[in-house]
Amino acid sequence: MKLIFEKSVPGRRCSILPRCDVEEVQLPQELRRQEAPALPELSEVDLSRHYTELCRHVHGVNCGFYPLGSCTMKYNPRIDEEMAALPGFAGVHPLAPEHAVAGCREVLDTASRYLCQITGMDGMTFQPAAGAHGEFTGVLLIKQYHDARGDHRRTKIIVPDSAHGTNPATAAMCGYQVVNIPSAADGCVDLEALKAVLGDDVAGLMLTNPNTVGIFDENILEITRLVHEAGGLCYYDGANLNAVMGIVRPGDMGFDCIHMNLHKTFATPHGGGGPGAGAVGCKAFLAPYLPQSAILSEGEHLQVRAFNGNFLVVVKALAYLLTLGREGIPEAAENAVLNANYLMRRIQGTFQPAFDRICMHEFVLGLEEFKKETGVSALDVAKSLIDRGIHPPTMYFPLIVHEALMLEPTETESRETLDQAAEVFRQLYELAYTDPEAMRTAPHNAQIGRPDEVQAARNPILRWQA
Repeated sequence: MKLIFEKSVPGRRCSILPRCDVEEVQLPQELRRQEAPALPELSEVDLSRHYTELCRHVHGVNCGFYPLGSCTMKYNPRIDEEMAALPGFAGVHPLAPEHAVAGCREVLDTASRYLCQITGMDGMTFQPAAGAHGEFTGVLLIKQYHDARGDHRRTKIIVPDSAHGTNPATAAMCGYQVVNIPSAADGCVDLEALKAVLGDDVAGLMLTNPNTVGIFDENILEITRLVHEAGGLCYYDGANLNAVMGIVRPGDMGFDCIHMNLHKTFATPHGGGGPGAGAVGCKAFLAPYLPQSAILSEGEHLQVRAFNGNFLVVVKALAYLLTLGREGIPEAAENAVLNANYLMRRIQGTFQPAFDRICMHEFVLGLEEFKKETGVSALDVAKSLIDRGIHPPTMYFPLIVHEALMLEPTETESRETLDQAAEVFRQLYELAYTDPEAMRTAPHNAQIGRPDEVQAARNPILRWQA
């Protein structure tokens, strides 16, 4: 498929933008471009065909099964999109006077109240634009708390190896030394390893519960107690909140602050670079350090993004919360857990789970022995799934499981879909023993086969040149 720039024809036009209805303002000469931007020139029909062709090459939740572990690729109800498209929301200006945005303010306040109830927190901000941005904001709360008390010796953040993958990077970006502790044999936090690193130099702990291998850590109250006794704070990564929302609250587990991915847990389209919303909640003693909009508050505050973040994502999340209600939210979590356990048991007998126990919302397959027997890797299995209409699971993560495939089916998948997926896995298992080369060269029907991912990561081509 050609790039849109390669389809460009000089002088070709289309009229899809409305005429300018405000006074034209000329920039000073020193601020103007010296040459026209390199934009593609196409007709409207060419433009439509280009993006339609792109759509055919993309696999989304609307196309088929999408069990991308730790990403909660659930179906997003259309009503959420319709609410966000209402003119009063979609057309609001961030600098509009207060009397003109009362409805928008009510959306933010209502969403904040509901999410505080679900998480056990006291305060909430919607400024962060994504999950990792929410992590960054949450750890900055911890940093500001310690700094305000003059406790500058706390320079370390503890990150278990079963935590979410972005946690170490977040702690480092906030200026902390990352202390990694291993998991116990059951995949949960090793309490003795935790005790060994706790001290007066520890600022806090970052943890996901359920963790990245899909297990709820039954020692969570002991974990948070130990950190608090050492003077540290506990940060909850909400990446896996979908498994427990409405059932157990992070605040009741002993966590002091949390981020939530509104763009996945609360049904806003996930992926593609945005928009997202990494809402951050906290206990009352951390609330003075929450980011506030510079327009809506006085004094000095932490500011991580302009105004109130991606407002329309919050609209979609609130629509989701109101649609499901108090009874529907925990039911969604229960169905997510049910689906994960059902699929895990249907697959078991061919590919083996890394931890043979009841899981939460996701589970990890360990293919190390399978690879030794067949020469077929986790990557080969993932690529082979593409040819069968299934998006690959998360590969080679978490790092504590070798040749890992992490699957999260979510609550919106039917039993029939899960049965079909289990059958595909069974077929691939058999194929690995009868024709492993077919899997090592997969995918055979995709637009792109096996790009050099290392080269792409280290030397990305980010700009088109003729």
